[in-house]
Amino acid sequence: MEQIAEARTPRWGMVIDLNRCVGCQTCTIACKYANDTQPDVQWRSVIDVEFGTFPDVERIFAVVGCQHCAEPPCVPVCPTGATGQRGDGLVTMDYDRCIGCASCVVACPYQARTIAHRHEWYYGVETVQESRTRHREREGVAQKCTFCIERIDEAAERRLTPGVDWDVTPACASGCITQAIEFGDFNDPESNVSRLTRDKPYFRMHEELGTEPGIRYLYSTPTVPGRDPPPGDLGDDRLGDPENPLVGKRQVFWDWRAAMNWCLGGMASGAVVMLWLGSLIAPPAPQEHAVLNFLFAVVMGLGLFFVALKMGRKMRFWRAIMRPRTAWMSRELYAVLLFAPPVLIGLVRPLPSIFAWAAIAAFLFLVCQARILYAAKGIPNWRAPLIPWMIVATGLFEGTGLLALIAGATGATETARAMLAIAGVVLALLNVGLWAAYRASAGTAGIGALSRRVIAGASPLLHFAGHGLPLVMFLLALLAPAGSAAFLAVGGVAAIGGGLFKKFTVIVGAGYHQGYALGKIPQRGSGARAAPRLIEGFANPVGDPMATR
Repeated sequence: MEQIAEARTPRWGMVIDLNRCVGCQTCTIACKYANDTQPDVQWRSVIDVEFGTFPDVERIFAVVGCQHCAEPPCVPVCPTGATGQRGDGLVTMDYDRCIGCASCVVACPYQARTIAHRHEWYYGVETVQESRTRHREREGVAQKCTFCIERIDEAAERRLTPGVDWDVTPACASGCITQAIEFGDFNDPESNVSRLTRDKPYFRMHEELGTEPGIRYLYSTPTVPGRDPPPGDLGDDRLGDPENPLVGKRQVFWDWRAAMNWCLGGMASGAVVMLWLGSLIAPPAPQEHAVLNFLFAVVMGLGLFFVALKMGRKMRFWRAIMRPRTAWMSRELYAVLLFAPPVLIGLVRPLPSIFAWAAIAAFLFLVCQARILYAAKGIPNWRAPLIPWMIVATGLFEGTGLLALIAGATGATETARAMLAIAGVVLALLNVGLWAAYRASAGTAGIGALSRRVIAGASPLLHFAGHGLPLVMFLLALLAPAGSAAFLAVGGVAAIGGGLFKKFTVIVGAGYHQGYALGKIPQRGSGARAAPRLIEGFANPVGDPMATR
């Protein structure tokens, strides 16, 4: 009985026919009217793509928006549970739980989410109509297409069928003047969407990411088959053009404030870990160790303060601990809660076991930082396989740099200076290798042309000032003990500066959205791109309009 009930659960989705879409934007307007979205907020939009060069050109219109994926990457990263998924596949938003951290925005590979931090008026001033339809609950939080979920719920109450009965069908589908957008239940083999995709070729956007999107695109007609996009339009020249509608824009939601958390939090946690590792060989005075841990905890807290600055709903910050089972941001906060007690206890009872506890918690915090970035599936250069290793290695290098700066300024023992110099050399070489491998594998890792351009442009300065200079200074600290304090201090500053530059480059400079991908396109246009002539004697099916699609 349970299996039968589950089989009857609908799986709502859309079929979009690229041959039928004329780019009229009626779906966009219908969505805005139905959902009262403010200026520059598009839950459903149409991209206008041109392929080829004169005279062999073609023009394609593609409807985009939330794909209501079967495996939505936006759901597990949400630290509050504001983003969820129903049994019928719809990805939902609870505006009252969202803190506006933008984790879901950068996790979405379809650029389908946004955050409006303040309300904008269409004419620059408040109007009566806009005032009455203003949705304050959406301000400062993530928002996106819901497939007009209230209509679907109404359909169940009224025993109507979405996709068949227009008043309970999503506004974009019911408003489409060419019926390019069809909505229905993919779990119903007799539904319109199931029949459209049963025998006709289709593609799903970014299916290689494992999201199983709920929108399928048709690209062929009975007389004219579709084809692969022209190879010339998939090269770096075209996909490195920011004006190309297929190219993702640079993300603006995790800006310098988010980068400061990775910089300060990574440096502080790295310093705690490296200080403890060093204490296993040459323990500092227990009280000194405790004071340093407290100093690093303050730096870590300052990084978290910068994170709070970018939240749209700051007073809800406490909700970020709600989803530790899946969200690395929640786990990061639990690592902070695990880190705070040994730091405070250490000031009163500076015991080796307390310092070990603090180091373990700090390392967990550093790992969480690395995984937060890696989980952002919508930003290709963040989800690269080497990113977690780079973030951890950079944090340890920055922490070593901070310890070296402190040691150089306060006159640490010769043994402590030597250990810091050795650690600095090893970590400098490790970071050189990881960055070189990251850059070399960028193309195969799916990092876009614009991001690769930024990474390549930053590499010379990073290698010289952020890797080479600290490496030389730490080597000199080993070879010239008399001046080791000064060399350590300079090397420490360079290591910290290099880490800051690297993280700002990766998070802010090269942080471009995934962009769109048309796996197949219709055969139409001019010149060599024009559709072939109809096969002589071919008779179009008549009767059922679905049969001609």
